Amino acid sequence: MRMAHSLRTAFRESLPTRDIKYDINMNSLEKLLLHVAALSAFFYPPLTVVAQTIPNSAAIDAEVGKIMNSTHAEGMAVAVIDHGKAGYVQAYGIRNAKGDPLTTDTVMYGASLTKMVFAYTVMQLVDQGKLSLDTPIKNDLDKPLPGYSPDPVFPDKYGPYKDLADDPRWERITPRMCLTHSTGFSNFWFLEPDGKLHIHFDPGTHFSYSGEGLILLQFVIEHGRKAQGLGLDVGDLTKANFERLGMTRTSLIWRNGGQDPNVADGWNDQGQPQPHEKRTKVRVAGSMNTTISDLSKFTAALVSGDGLSRASFAEMTRPQLHIAIAHQFPLFQPDLPLNEQRKDLYAGLGVVVFDGPQGHGFFKGGHDGQTANTMVCLKASQRCVLILSNDVRSEAGFAELVRFVLGDTGVPYDWEYGDHAGKS
Repeated sequence: MRMAHSLRTAFRESLPTRDIKYDINMNSLEKLLLHVAALSAFFYPPLTVVAQTIPNSAAIDAEVGKIMNSTHAEGMAVAVIDHGKAGYVQAYGIRNAKGDPLTTDTVMYGASLTKMVFAYTVMQLVDQGKLSLDTPIKNDLDKPLPGYSPDPVFPDKYGPYKDLADDPRWERITPRMCLTHSTGFSNFWFLEPDGKLHIHFDPGTHFSYSGEGLILLQFVIEHGRKAQGLGLDVGDLTKANFERLGMTRTSLIWRNGGQDPNVADGWNDQGQPQPHEKRTKVRVAGSMNTTISDLSKFTAALVSGDGLSRASFAEMTRPQLHIAIAHQFPLFQPDLPLNEQRKDLYAGLGVVVFDGPQGHGFFKGGHDGQTANTMVCLKASQRCVLILSNDVRSEAGFAELVRFVLGDTGVPYDWEYGDHAGKS
């Protein structure tokens, strides 16, 4: 508000006196100046904390060891990106109950980090003119969505879109809504009490985490109008990016016929070993297998905008839809009172964006009963921390480790985890 006051005062002093006959609506001008000042403060916040020196490898090793000891985690893999380059990449602990070591090339479950990879791929289609973020998906399809039958090979690959036949709100859904978790769907249709797909609120009006929304956008890309360049296999699109970046052990489906020996099993919050699930169909909500070595390359490309136009990188990582709820889960929460909402917390496209002491940042997590992953990036310094863990208990130490490496970022881990960090 200090900036707004200065702008308003300077503007008033620059005006001619009232006896010169200008018809000036001061209230309108002041409102405009306040709006400009607010936007300026939002998009160019003052950096109150200088980026700290990245700790050396020995210090990071020691900190990871401390966190694994305190959380009883069996395995963790960590990468640090600085100025858009992957430098520190290390793995710790074991990958299975036999005690085989977790290495930087061990295949680990990417979980919901798959979503940011998909969003990046979608923005490439936007760059190519094959998809528009704000064109309703109905315009990308050859027939109404409820008229499509289940996939003949994998009947549960997509949602049961016939369930939407009596709800015309599906026609309003756009790719942007799919990527900002605002379609109105549950996280997955099969979690609904009646096992059907429902729209719970008007699309585009609210944030509620939904893998189902991203799966819908996958369906549109794979079954959309070929005349506009759609009808594309998302697995092939992501594979092209992985090959370009040298990510030789990453895929959205299980590779090597199940014969790869260097694969991480997991541990749940009771310390019980769990087998690695080998997914056989591409599901952009979370079917990726990867390694810390591979995904560090993607993270470096993402934070530096490599592979995207400047406009698409900016669009993916800018505030899109304000998140006014207390925590990411449970679903369909009411908005907090205005004075309790975090004003800088927004959905980006496939990521969540925030402002902190070091400026704009974005992050994404991944989680299941035995998996804990996180990526936190700062735009100004092009710095990121990427953590993959095959033990969900390690998640309780993520905030501490990210702060140790990057300093105070403002990443909203309290919103993401609530009191569930490290729990299956």
